[in-house]
Amino acid sequence: MRGILGWGAYLPYRRLDRATIPPVAGSGGGTGTRTVAGYDENSTTMGVEAARLALRRSDVAPRTLWFTTTEPAYLDKTNATAVHAALGLDRTAAAYDTVGSVRSAMGALRAALDGDGPSVVVAADLRTGLPGGPDEAAGGDGAAALLVGSDADGPVLAELVAWTSVTEEFLDRWRTPGDPAAKLWEERFGATRYAELGTEAVKLALQDAALGPGQVSALIVAGLPDRAAKAVAGASGVAAGQVRDRLADRVGNVGAAQPALLLAAELESARPDQIILLVTLSDGVDVAVLRTTSALPRYQPVRPVAGQLAAGAPVGYGTYLAWRGMLPVEPPRRPEPARPSAPAAWRNRDWKFGFVGSAGEDGMIRLPPSSLDQARSPMAAAAGTIVTFTVDRLAYSPSPPVVFAVVDFDGGGRLPVELTDVDEHELRIGGRVEMTFRRLFTADGVHNYFWKARPLRAETGER
Repeated sequence: MRGILGWGAYLPYRRLDRATIPPVAGSGGGTGTRTVAGYDENSTTMGVEAARLALRRSDVAPRTLWFTTTEPAYLDKTNATAVHAALGLDRTAAAYDTVGSVRSAMGALRAALDGDGPSVVVAADLRTGLPGGPDEAAGGDGAAALLVGSDADGPVLAELVAWTSVTEEFLDRWRTPGDPAAKLWEERFGATRYAELGTEAVKLALQDAALGPGQVSALIVAGLPDRAAKAVAGASGVAAGQVRDRLADRVGNVGAAQPALLLAAELESARPDQIILLVTLSDGVDVAVLRTTSALPRYQPVRPVAGQLAAGAPVGYGTYLAWRGMLPVEPPRRPEPARPSAPAAWRNRDWKFGFVGSAGEDGMIRLPPSSLDQARSPMAAAAGTIVTFTVDRLAYSPSPPVVFAVVDFDGGGRLPVELTDVDEHELRIGGRVEMTFRRLFTADGVHNYFWKARPLRAETGER
């Protein structure tokens, strides 16, 4: 038996009210909100956050890491290796990118399900679009990770029953390298093709699983074309009450991360022995038929999707545009940071990517680690308390001011560290924080990754 052993989902803290778009852009917008990655986030950092949550509830050590996105931080370099390093995986665990389209996410999941041993499939995306355009309002940012394996690796929570793929070449959406937004053919053309392909794929998948539409407990239709998703759901034969929300009003479409995100949200409320149909529309159709098991109720996600949906804070439309490079603003009147050194980053990779300190014979934890200490102390999962803080409006930052705090970590260790996802009115001595993997800055195309602290909020649903 192979299937899902665990999951984690990550939604950025900031949310954009779509009603704020038309007064500035003159068009677009709509109702509801969409998630917005912070200025210090990209697909890699969000993928790390989702994967950390997926692995925290399990002792399973993945042999393979698949990272998928339509918005990679690097080309000509594997982004999955940074995720691998931040998670502290064994060096014998392979790490691969699958990038380019939403279908790449399903390809990575299928490869993991067809493979041997446990794997973690990490999907993350930033969806932007041009100001005032439909993709800007309909898009969203986020990540999700699925821990995949067999019952020899751990309790299978959702077993793969069948998988069907239907492939057909047609042009409905495309983006050439370097373009900030995708172009779309007339929407009815794509909806017509997907409706036909989706109906065929769902029928074949149910036949392979020896099931009928009436036995489906939940139908999830992922993919960027919203009209086509509604058409496929309507033609599937599955009862309307079993078709799941695509989270468009509160999150938006998170692209390559949407299939795993919607599946994670469904697994949080599913019961044993239910049939879940995961349908993804992207340059064809992929259908995964999953059956939940008796082990599912015992699994408690670290940070449920439902809790993250209820959390978040607003971000102004102008700030969003500046973060995405759509609105040139006056840069900080300070020298820009120098390009990080590749040899220095490699020498300190456990500290820089894994946030691993050291422990001396005296029991003291040192951050950064000391070369005189023999023992290492992983600190990425440690929470801490703010001892003091400062708000710096002069230091270089693409989104000033910079907030720095001295943090005492539970169990030992003290470090001055930058805070993120925080507003000034929230700052207080004694405040509780957790660590998060972020991008400090980018210089000469090199992303300088490290760890920041963010407030530990109860409303995120931490368990």
